[in-house]
Amino acid sequence: MTAISTAKILIIATNGFEQSELEFPRDQLRVKGAEVHVATLDGKPIKGWEGTDWGREAEADAKIADVNSHDYDALVIPGGQINPDLLRVEPGVINLVKDFHNEGKVIAAVCHAPWVLVEAGIVKGREVTSYASIKTDVINAGGAWVDEEVACDKGIITSRKPDDLKAFVSKIVEEIEEGQHDRKAA
Repeated sequence: MTAISTAKILIIATNGFEQSELEFPRDQLRVKGAEVHVATLDGKPIKGWEGTDWGREAEADAKIADVNSHDYDALVIPGGQINPDLLRVEPGVINLVKDFHNEGKVIAAVCHAPWVLVEAGIVKGREVTSYASIKTDVINAGGAWVDEEVACDKGIITSRKPDDLKAFVSKIVEEIEEGQHDRKAA
């Protein structure tokens, strides 16, 4: 068990992340005392998407290729359409997600970010939610899709949209404090 006040959490993202889906979890988890790092594909700041246009920049703490799952208690993947679509084609991202999964660590994905979990092969047989437009992708990958603000299956947390972020963050805190989860390797 890890107290949220001593937890280390990694957020992975690239340009086009849904603004609130990176900022709200990052900021709320920091307020609760967690050490939160943002890793990007090139280790440089990234630009969010807000509404119908580009949003604010988010600072990067590291390059995704340089981070190690052993150093963190949880992984958070923001959604939006652009961010997870770009991340899911990066072998280093998929390997990192599989590492978190195989170590039984908390993985949280919101909106379109379950696409990354689909690509990593870790939704089969799990209860998963997502933005409604990728419901069929989740089902085709073997996930049991549900229309709920948060779904959690053995430490893999998913949410639908920005309106669900408060429940999403609460579930992240709960699952980190619960500890590691036994899961079949991806």
